[in-house]
Amino acid sequence: MHGCGRKMFREILMSLVLFFVANVLVWAGSPGDLKPRVPPERLEEAKSFQNPFMASEEIIAKGKKLYEGKAFCSACHGLEGSGGTSGGRKTPSGAQPPTNFADAAWQAARTDGEIFWILKHGSHGTDMVSYMPLYVSEEEVWQIVSYIRTFGGL
Repeated sequence: MHGCGRKMFREILMSLVLFFVANVLVWAGSPGDLKPRVPPERLEEAKSFQNPFMASEEIIAKGKKLYEGKAFCSACHGLEGSGGTSGGRKTPSGAQPPTNFADAAWQAARTDGEIFWILKHGSHGTDMVSYMPLYVSEEEVWQIVSYIRTFGGL
């Protein structure tokens, strides 16, 4: 691509990103979403996964950077992890609103392995798609999990 083509591509891409963000940020979250999102036949396996990282400042900072950037988690779940809990609106597809990571009951109910499984496989009945390995690596998923845990004070 030459200069003019690159500029047009960037403008189109930026327009799409802004459209996506503008529409996603109006979604409401679901406080206390305690319904399991891992299929029952896979739940034991998911719960067995262990985060290989200690929640150090370095790992959490890497997870935060991924959450807010490359993995684009904040677009749906918000910078504070609340999932946009006010208003009770549904997502554009009518699916379950984004999870409220700041909810203490949700944090207590979910294992790191379940969160990892959802990032790897997506979440049926929601707009949450699989992010690994298309967008993030296994190592990066665990860093994101470590960061998500900071919303609940864990």
